[in-house]
Amino acid sequence: MNVVKTPIEGVLLIEPRVFSDSRGAFFETFNEKALAEIGITARFVQDNQSISKKGVIRGLHLQHPPYEQGKLVRVARGSVLDVALDLRAGSPTFGRHYSVELNQENQLSLWIPPGFAHGFVALEEDTVFLYKVTNYYHPQSESGIIYNDVDLNIDWKVTNPIVSEKDKILPSFKEFCLAKTNI
Repeated sequence: MNVVKTPIEGVLLIEPRVFSDSRGAFFETFNEKALAEIGITARFVQDNQSISKKGVIRGLHLQHPPYEQGKLVRVARGSVLDVALDLRAGSPTFGRHYSVELNQENQLSLWIPPGFAHGFVALEEDTVFLYKVTNYYHPQSESGIIYNDVDLNIDWKVTNPIVSEKDKILPSFKEFCLAKTNI
C-alpha cells in the first residue's frame, strides 16, 4: 500500500496495491498489520455502509468525547467528495478541512483520526460508501456542523444538494466552537 500524508497532520490517504488480470481485480481493503506499520493502531469496532443518491450530502458529523470516532472510509461503488474538518484543540490546522475524491476506480481509503468532523457528498447515483469506526455509535454524544458554513467555505462540487432535515439545522462552525467552550 502507498500512503500519502495530507496537509492536515494525522489524516492519511491510503492507496492499495491492486492486482488486475483478465478476470478482474483483487486488493485488500483492510489489513491491521499494514495499517499499524503506517501508524494506524486504532481498534475498529463497527463497520457502516450508506447508499446515496447523486447530490446527497451527509455531514459534517462527529461524536463528542469520550465517544469520538476515528474513521477509515472508502467507496465500493460510485464516487464521493470526502471532507475531514480538524476540530482538535491546539492543532495548527484547527478549523481547516481536507477534501478528496474517493471512487470505485481509484480505490483510495482515507484515515480520519478522532477529533474531526466528517462528511461527504455522493457524486454519482447509488454510491456505496463504507466506513470502519473506532467507537460505537452513541446518540447522546452525536453532533455536527452545518455543511454550508460560510466560514469553512467547503466546495461540495454540487449545486442543489440533498440534505437531511437533521443536517440542515446543525450549528455553524462559530456556534459549535462557542458551545464547546461553554461545556
